[in-house]
Amino acid sequence: MMTIDRMRRLMLCLSVCLLAACIQNDLPYPTVKLYITGMTVEGQVGSAVISNEEQKVTLELEETANPHQVKVQTLEMTEGGTASIGPDSIVDLTKPLQVTLSLYQDYVWTIEANQTIARTFTVTGQVGQAKFYPETREASVNIPREKGLGIIEVTSLKLGPEGSTQNGVTGVPALQWEKKGGFATTKVQVQYSDFIDEEWTLYVNLSDITVGVNSVDAWTNVAWVHGFGHDGGDNGCEYKKEGDTDWTRVDASELTHDGGNFTARIIHLQANTTYVCRAYSGEEYGEEMSFTTGSETQPENNSFEYTSGTSPLYLFGEGQEMWWDTGNKGASTIGRNVTTVDTSIKNSGSQSLLLSSQNVVVKFAAGNVFAGKYLDTAGTDGILGFGRPFTERPTKLKGYLKYNCGVVDKGGDKIPNGQNDIGTIYIALTDGDGVAYDDGSKWSCIIKTKTEELFNKNAANVLAYGELVLKESTEGEGLIPFEIELDYKATDRVPTRIIIVASASYYGDYFQGSTSSKMWLDDITLEYDYK
Repeated sequence: MMTIDRMRRLMLCLSVCLLAACIQNDLPYPTVKLYITGMTVEGQVGSAVISNEEQKVTLELEETANPHQVKVQTLEMTEGGTASIGPDSIVDLTKPLQVTLSLYQDYVWTIEANQTIARTFTVTGQVGQAKFYPETREASVNIPREKGLGIIEVTSLKLGPEGSTQNGVTGVPALQWEKKGGFATTKVQVQYSDFIDEEWTLYVNLSDITVGVNSVDAWTNVAWVHGFGHDGGDNGCEYKKEGDTDWTRVDASELTHDGGNFTARIIHLQANTTYVCRAYSGEEYGEEMSFTTGSETQPENNSFEYTSGTSPLYLFGEGQEMWWDTGNKGASTIGRNVTTVDTSIKNSGSQSLLLSSQNVVVKFAAGNVFAGKYLDTAGTDGILGFGRPFTERPTKLKGYLKYNCGVVDKGGDKIPNGQNDIGTIYIALTDGDGVAYDDGSKWSCIIKTKTEELFNKNAANVLAYGELVLKESTEGEGLIPFEIELDYKATDRVPTRIIIVASASYYGDYFQGSTSSKMWLDDITLEYDYK
């Protein structure tokens, strides 16, 4: 028989159990944004291009790789995260692949692959270069109308990856041409390994135009003329100012040839000027094409003569708009300006800009300056908008600097204590609409030091880049000249923004470096010509 005491204990136990069943875990999980920081696959060419903003990784595959079955070699991500794929996974990259990163939340990333196959199709006497249309599996080439279609001699043909067969043979197969008035056509079966079996259609077209200009990429003091002429002929370009009588022929050293196509680099042009160009092939001349050069735009306040405020110190004068900013707003709120001016060391004017790395409260702060704006602070970390509107195409960044290289005393995984610090200056041009911030402003990229969302020179929107790396102190007591040449990915892409960044400590974004490193800057200018 159950005693009253036992019944009370039983009821208490049941109450506790019921209460426990009703308790919910209302403690929120921390928000940890997950990023893919590196990725390699078998058959990859170059480094992965990673976009944190788009949560996308773009890979380039060599032409013999099978995009249907790609083996993942490495997949690096934010510490603690897991991914829906991993090393040794076999994935299909013929279309975008969705990958989920997980910790407390899930983040879906996209993996895309590009695969460039170097194709060739040449015939005797062709004009210009063949055009390829992989989507429809067609290729075409032009020949002069007077040559006719009586004998078509294909001198080279490659439509698939290296090692492919074409109509069952490697190299140029025997072809049967069907002639249809102004063109001739034939079929070619292309096979490679166990994943390519395609039928291509070739066209040879009769053309009345045998020499001409396809397009012109007009910069400021430089223009790139893309033209065509007879394959194997004396092909090139001439130019003159609009309204002038005499033509100037582009020197052979400024010409590059690809079959019947050519590109002419014209240098020493005047800014904001209209020119006329024409292609030639032997004694033949093509139609004239006009183009207008751009402006010699310079960074605002490029000698750092104008400042305002005290803490923070702003790099623009009263009534002027911001163009330069620094990443040290947190330090300035307690009266520590990591980036200041110096009237005792300068190249011209009354002062230079002084970037002084130092320890501020609990964190190392690198002396720095950048074209953009400090957007916000997350804890003790900065959120920066890199890039100012810009549409010209300079060839170099020039200026004057002095660098005192300190010994690292705030080291870590990027640079150890006891090693010389590293100073850096870099410039980049970006295109596209830009990355939007919460306030609606748009930038080349948004830097978040807390999550190590940093600038990536290999990002898809970076069309030109150049950098200077300083591993020791500069000589002498004053400033010395420097120049950084820009390396362009293409001549026809037009930038929308420019990034210029200088830092007394290369790994300042990781809060590592020397508290005694200093960099002075003055007279930052852009050059628009080639020598």
